Amino acid sequence: MTVQQQATVDGDALEVWIDQDLCTGDGICAQYAPEVFELDIDGLAYVKSPGDELLQDKGATTPVPLTLLTDVVDSAKECPGDCIHVRRVSDKVEVYGPDAD
Repeated sequence: MTVQQQATVDGDALEVWIDQDLCTGDGICAQYAPEVFELDIDGLAYVKSPGDELLQDKGATTPVPLTLLTDVVDSAKECPGDCIHVRRVSDKVEVYGPDAD
């Protein structure tokens, strides 16, 4: 992922993370947004840093690029494991994903 403008909701920057405990390894996320998501050798999906590094720490987050917001949101909506969470950075409130209001 190259340096891009970060997506926001009401002026708050967005980040995304994956709960690997719920990940089914289906790979829909990597199909929608390969710049943000990747399947690892363990068969589970992880987010990638803006520098394209796979982030394997539990709860690792990455910024949501503005140009990929729709793809990331679609990934969260279509994920069979309901494990993709998009939240505001400022207060950690989920705006897309299984825990969004």
